[in-house]
Amino acid sequence: MTSETFPLDFWQGVEQFNQQQFYACHDTLEAIWMEAAQPQKSFYQGILQISVALYHFSNCNWRGAMILLGEGIGRLHPYLPDYGSIDVEALVTQSGDFLHALQELQGLNQLENQTLTTHDLSEMCQILSQSAGIVLQVPTLQTRQVLDL
Repeated sequence: MTSETFPLDFWQGVEQFNQQQFYACHDTLEAIWMEAAQPQKSFYQGILQISVALYHFSNCNWRGAMILLGEGIGRLHPYLPDYGSIDVEALVTQSGDFLHALQELQGLNQLENQTLTTHDLSEMCQILSQSAGIVLQVPTLQTRQVLDL
């Protein structure tokens, strides 16, 4: 699959994801996902699940974030290392690291005791990271240059 195969709206969703506009990304990609056929349908769904997980995180819904991160990661595994020009390996690795950090914070009882007054993901990650000494970094969607041979 080449990047030209992705509809233009997909690239809008990628931009929204990387700007941490996860609800808007969900809306954009859901419209594409509903119309897609396999194998693209599951690919879009995996990204959607990670996007919604990060939206849940921004609203302090830790459990929802962890569940959907796990589901999205699992759904994207068949597309490793890349699909089209999307670096699926990077997204899965970053999302896995984020999930593991959340699980570690939960194990340390750092999540339930947090009262966060911000919904800015970078700021939330910084606060949670400082409170427990755990690195928490928001995943991004990256592209790889696809060489046509």
